[in-house]
This record gives sequence, C-alpha cells and structure tokens, in this order.
Amino acid sequence: MATQLQGPVLEARPNALAGLMASGDLPTACAPVIERPATSTPPLLERPRASRIKRLSVVVPARNEELNIADLLDELNEELEKLSLPFHEIVVVDDGSTDATKALAIEREARVVSHPAGLGNGAAVKRGIREAKGDWILLLDGDGQHPPAELPAMIEMAEVHDMVVASRGGRGGSLHRNLANQVYNRFASYVSGRHIPDLTSGFRLMRADVAKSLVWLLPNTFSYPTTITMSMLRGGWSVGFHPFRVRRRKGKSHVRLFADGARFFVIILRIATMFAPLRVFLPASLATGAIGVAWYLHTFLTQGRFTNMAVLLLTQAMLLFALGLIAEQIAALRFQGLAAGSGERPCAEDDVADER
Repeated sequence: MATQLQGPVLEARPNALAGLMASGDLPTACAPVIERPATSTPPLLERPRASRIKRLSVVVPARNEELNIADLLDELNEELEKLSLPFHEIVVVDDGSTDATKALAIEREARVVSHPAGLGNGAAVKRGIREAKGDWILLLDGDGQHPPAELPAMIEMAEVHDMVVASRGGRGGSLHRNLANQVYNRFASYVSGRHIPDLTSGFRLMRADVAKSLVWLLPNTFSYPTTITMSMLRGGWSVGFHPFRVRRRKGKSHVRLFADGARFFVIILRIATMFAPLRVFLPASLATGAIGVAWYLHTFLTQGRFTNMAVLLLTQAMLLFALGLIAEQIAALRFQGLAAGSGERPCAEDDVADER
C-alpha cells in the first residue's frame, strides 16, 4: 500500500521524498501545484508615434477682407481647438487694409501685424513667416476660399512630408484662370522634374525652418507659392499634394491675370536658373547646336563651304552648355548654405509653457 505524505510532512522530512522515489512509491497528496495556462507569446504592439507637429503658426495675409476674415477665423479657431496642439497661434498680416479687417481679426484673438501701406501679398506672407513662433506654418489666404476643415488631413500627410500643398487640381476658378494654371503646372513640372498638380495654391502647410531659410527668395507679389514650391522640389525636400475643393470668395479678387501671369513665367525661369540651370541651358544649347548643324549642311550642299554663321551658332551652343554646367555648380553651393540652417528643431519641454 502506497504511503501517502502530506505537503507539511515533506517539508519537515526532506529525505522522505527521496526514499519513496527509491522504493517506487510517490506521494499522492502534495502541496497544490498552480498550473499556468499555456499562452502564446503576445504580439508586439506598435507604440503610437508622436506627431511631428506640436507648435503650429497659422499665417493669414489679408487686405480689405472684412467680408471674409471673420468667418474664416472662427472656422480656424474651431479646427485648432479640435487638434489640441501644445501650442498654436493665428497671425493675421494686415497688408494696408482700409476697412475693418484688422478690427475683426483682433476681436477673434488673432495676433495682428499691420503694414501701413499695401506691400503685396507675397510681402505679407514673408512678414508672417518671420513673425511665426511655431515649428510648422500653415499658409492660407484671407479671402475664405481655403476651408480650414482640410487641416487634419494635411497634418496627417505632414508626418511624411516637409510641405503639404492643398491642390485645386485646375478647378475652382474661371475658365481662363484654370487654363493658365494648367500651362504653369506643366511648365513647372518640366523644370522641377516632378509632376505638380497645383503650382499657385496659397494653401499649404510646411516646416517653419525651411520656410524661413527660403523667405529671401520670395517675391512681394502673388507668385510666392510658385517660388516656394519649385525651390523645395529642386532643393530635395519632400512635397505632398492634398486635393481639396476651393470655395467661392466674397468680394473681388486682387489677382491680375495678365500682369501676374507674365510674372509667374519670369519667376519660373528665375527659379529654374537658380536651382536647375541645365533644365534651361541644355535645351537652349541643343537647339542652337541643331540650327548650326542644319545651317552648315545647307551651305555645304548649296555653296560647298562652311560659313561664319554656322561657326557662330555652334560656338554659341558650346558656350550655353558650359554656362549651364557652371550654373549647376553654383546652385549646388547655394543649397549647401540653405541646408545648414534647416534642421528640424525638436520640441523642448519648456515649449509646453507657451500653451495658450
């Protein structure tokens, strides 16, 4: 008959268990054994990544927009409260308004920076970028055409992009303006080497350090979005495009189609020669060289000689190509200076003290 030992007995007689094992008898009642349920290794849970955008400055250039500014700021305040950012601000740059634009902005707790006289939409944006305290800047016009409800989607895209442009996709304006924008977009896409669905949109979210490093390039007119977009694309920063539907504005637009349109082309060429010179000089060189070869063949077949015009054209082609190479090297040196001051600043613990 097997000997039964209780748990306390085994504890008091440590040699009893060894003796029972030697005789083949094992205790049938021992201290209770806690059985752990067999569980598989729990899957690794991905830690939610902290948002890059913690300090946001909203820059709103406005001139005589009393019909639109109040509703726009009310919408902006509502969207910013939903985001619950550690710090946000609204900077309204009053570009020499003669109506109640400034007063309406102050009533809605915006920080207003005023120009005594109108300096231009681009000048107002430049002033707003310099005044911004956040690490990210949202630019949108004060005419109410840009819906603030698009901000959460733009912030989501900004997690992987340095700038997010709200793209109208060639819609939202009159027929001739849409056609002109399509021409600008195609030309700029060639110069930058990247498809640009909307070159002239003033609704964009971008890193403040990059914006401040490029602010010296911006003109004082409506073509500042062209300069920012092309400069960032050619500079190697990541740019994303978020489609949205533009709203109708109240009042009259300040954009002049022909004057500002001609200025857009000049600025595209200027930016191309600054950041992508070979995109301009190489086609010009090839075209000039092709004309020179064609003229040489014509004169050789008809007159049997090599004319001075052919020499001039071929020499000019070589000079254009050499200028393009030199300009490309200068552009590379220019961006070394820009990249040095455009590192993303981490959010410090003391930044929480700036919370509104």
